[in-house]
Amino acid sequence: MDTKGRLHSMQEIIDRAAAMPERCAAVAAAHDRDVLKAVIEAKKLGVAEAVLVGHADEIEAILKELGADPAEFAIVPAEDGPDCAAKAVQAVREGRANCILKGLLQTGDLMRAVLNRETSIRGEGLLSHLMFYEVPGYPKLLVNTDGGLTPAPTLEQKEGILENAAKALKALGYDRIFASCVCGAEAVNPKIPATTDAEYLAALPKWKEQYNMDVIGPVGLDLAVSKEACAHKHFTAPGAGEADVLLVPAYEVGNALGKALTLFAGAKNAGIVVGAKVPVLLVSRSDTAQAKLASIALGCLLG
Repeated sequence: MDTKGRLHSMQEIIDRAAAMPERCAAVAAAHDRDVLKAVIEAKKLGVAEAVLVGHADEIEAILKELGADPAEFAIVPAEDGPDCAAKAVQAVREGRANCILKGLLQTGDLMRAVLNRETSIRGEGLLSHLMFYEVPGYPKLLVNTDGGLTPAPTLEQKEGILENAAKALKALGYDRIFASCVCGAEAVNPKIPATTDAEYLAALPKWKEQYNMDVIGPVGLDLAVSKEACAHKHFTAPGAGEADVLLVPAYEVGNALGKALTLFAGAKNAGIVVGAKVPVLLVSRSDTAQAKLASIALGCLLG
């Protein structure tokens, strides 16, 4: 089944962003080759300009190596990770940027600046991480949440994480969403909180009423993404075997699943933290320039 607005590839994200009015990303710790390759390409495609925060000499040298003119970029000198993060947040607060991209710094340094009490750009609700994957053999983009920000989510936090995903996909134009609460199996076991949490979440009427989202769970990963597995196990439910969103029970599950998709399945990815006043574009420091470019484009679409 396919529905209006659904995304199928990273290229679609980039193309949609390029068709919008150009935005600007503040890059925290921009002194990284893959980050700057992504920034140069985003500028070339008309996706976004950039404010480059970090080691100015290194940034200028890398830009020249990549064939770009440093004079065409706004460069803000900064020292260590916390300083880079603080100055990137400042660029957003001053209206010079519409989103923040993580460069060569720890996620903790970046998020502490985003959540700083005095200079915070956090929103009113929960912050959570969405990782979009283009998986070979899967017919559309798959969203994994939350494998990057919330270590051991409570039931209340899981509800907020799932709602953030629904809001993001609706903002991207999805008219119907399929979400799966992924557990070790589909049986509800009171001794396994992830299964009782999934049962509770799947039963909430607000998903259908507010977001036109079908939520199933608990289900194993096979029942979330494989129609063949559903047929073999005689499992039927709206959206079974064709998930748009995978709600994972813990950070480690989402993190390992995401890295497995990238390293073993050759998936392309883009990552974003939602719930702040602006998108925070968050992928691994080891991710490719293409992943960082897709993340910038995603931030432009959701900003």
